[in-house]
Amino acid sequence: MKELLLAMSMSIFCLGGPSAYAAVQGTEVVYEADGTKLKGYIAYDDSIKGKRPGVLVVHEWWGQNEYARKRARMLAELGYTALAVDMYGNGKVVDNPDDARKLAGELYSNLPMEKARFEAAMHLLRKHATVNPDEIAAFGYCFGGSVVLNMARMGEDLKGVASFHGGLGTANPAQPGAIKAHIISFSGDADPTIGPEKVAAFRLEMEHAGADFRVVTYPGAKHAFTNPAADVLGKKFNLPIAYDAKADKDSWEQARVFLREVFAAK
Repeated sequence: MKELLLAMSMSIFCLGGPSAYAAVQGTEVVYEADGTKLKGYIAYDDSIKGKRPGVLVVHEWWGQNEYARKRARMLAELGYTALAVDMYGNGKVVDNPDDARKLAGELYSNLPMEKARFEAAMHLLRKHATVNPDEIAAFGYCFGGSVVLNMARMGEDLKGVASFHGGLGTANPAQPGAIKAHIISFSGDADPTIGPEKVAAFRLEMEHAGADFRVVTYPGAKHAFTNPAADVLGKKFNLPIAYDAKADKDSWEQARVFLREVFAAK
């Protein structure tokens, strides 16, 4: 797929919605799962003609905030249509760990709900006029990384799944032959929420399941290493999180190549 030049995209992008000069469009969308209203954000480049692959972006435990939307726009700049999904319902966004832990915990403990909300977003993305419905992948950050890995374990029809500092453990490990998606996972080796034992266990799980997977770890990187806001949030709430510019840049570049590979594979 032909990718847009980043400098050009940034020079013509108008934050907040369409304009006469904007190529990348960002639009809020409303959809539903089991009676719960979900509020997402879809981004695409309207200068590209024809259908293209779609990528779901699953947010951190703070909710579908500007960071998730930024990642959706970055994917749109690469030529994809991206949907920043709402896993919490009604567009809930929180600003403290206690509320975030509660909302994320409700989904961690209710896989059917998690699956239903993910599939509702996937259905919406597949129906978008710019999207090839047979070419769908998913990116997830922190909480969202755990979500997309769970969806891969459950056999969702995805071309690829990329988890950025997402939790690797599960109470429902993948069964042999169940995983359809190619998988890439990015973790920091200084992330106490994951740790080398969970990375090793994840490798064994993926091997046992017969998955096509890659695990990338970054020396010295902590949890949330892709989010520039992690330094401020870590200090404010005494959380073991920090931004790592090198790990952020490298993981994005590897994920970009990953998408090209999975969408080219037949």
